[in-house]
Amino acid sequence: MRSALVLNATYEPLSIVPARRAACLVLAEKAEIVHDDGTELHSARLNIPSPTVIRLRYVVKVPYQRVAALSRRAIFARDEHRCQYCGHRFPPSQLTFDHVVPVARGGHKGWDNIVTCCVTCNRRKGDRTPEEIGFRLVRKPRRPAALPSLTLSLGIQRAPESWRDYLFWDLSWDRT
Repeated sequence: MRSALVLNATYEPLSIVPARRAACLVLAEKAEIVHDDGTELHSARLNIPSPTVIRLRYVVKVPYQRVAALSRRAIFARDEHRCQYCGHRFPPSQLTFDHVVPVARGGHKGWDNIVTCCVTCNRRKGDRTPEEIGFRLVRKPRRPAALPSLTLSLGIQRAPESWRDYLFWDLSWDRT
């Protein structure tokens, strides 16, 4: 089923909903269509464009700071599918994640201690720190900003072209 990106009245991305729910918001005059996919939704008396991006007509105040969930897909997206030890890009089938400071040595399971790495580098590193075997991190790991939570959950490569103007991706991380 197709999905639609929901924007606040200020064009801030809020969520992703099924296209049917987006059409209901448009029909109830709670939202307006910003982009459509060129097809139409038909009923007995009405035809409307199938929305891919809608904007609410009123501002919705988000009462909490969104935090991106820690997952394998989110870590790969944050690190751009690039091994943080050798710097090469790989398909997801050849990637894994690694704790910079191993958990067995007091490392924690959080955004700032987990990086994407290829299987080869992961085997070489083993249960040691990068400094012990001469590895240098391509980018210092850190928790992503709140806004990319939609992007991380979806994966920017799978986002429709019409969404890319509204989903921002913070690439201003420390590149060490």
